[in-house]
Amino acid sequence: MRWGLLAAAAFVLAGCNSNHVDVARPTTDRDRTLLAQAPQVEMDYWRMPQRVAYRTTERPGTIIVETSTRHLYFVEEAGTAIRYQVAVGNEAFGWTGTATIQRKAEWPSWTPPAEMRRRWPHVPAFMEGGPRNPMGARALYLYQNGRDTLYRIHGTNSPMEIGEAVSSGCIRMHNEQVMDLYNRVPVGARVIVR
Repeated sequence: MRWGLLAAAAFVLAGCNSNHVDVARPTTDRDRTLLAQAPQVEMDYWRMPQRVAYRTTERPGTIIVETSTRHLYFVEEAGTAIRYQVAVGNEAFGWTGTATIQRKAEWPSWTPPAEMRRRWPHVPAFMEGGPRNPMGARALYLYQNGRDTLYRIHGTNSPMEIGEAVSSGCIRMHNEQVMDLYNRVPVGARVIVR
């Protein structure tokens, strides 16, 4: 009995030391309605955003995507970062480089690039934003030298693929988590994908 109480107390205290980052809940009726219609997946402990120690010379506010581990880091002050699990481009379509977020959009529409439509003719030429759109709840548009790279950090309508290398190069996030990142990151933020 005594050991059981000690084990229970240790478990409760361990929960108090969690590095989980609470993701803000949607505040608009539109967000709540569209998220309720979007595909959902059960979130386990390891898929939740975490505040972690992260050593880098990059300034706070920088986004660093580590494609090998399928994590996106939002650099904070004092040697920490918020780590999100993401889906990345598969080996044939992966993109790496440095870019700037030049535009942000809520529930963005989607116009697939011509080369994607040649590879996959079933892909529509255009899709309005919404819960079935592959861009999900938010999109951060990546530019290099003022030119659109055609790569994005965005939500997804396939949350079960988070943690995989499956996209055509874009960085996909759970819708609630991309909404959180969207609120933290200003236009002009630096993005490093490696």
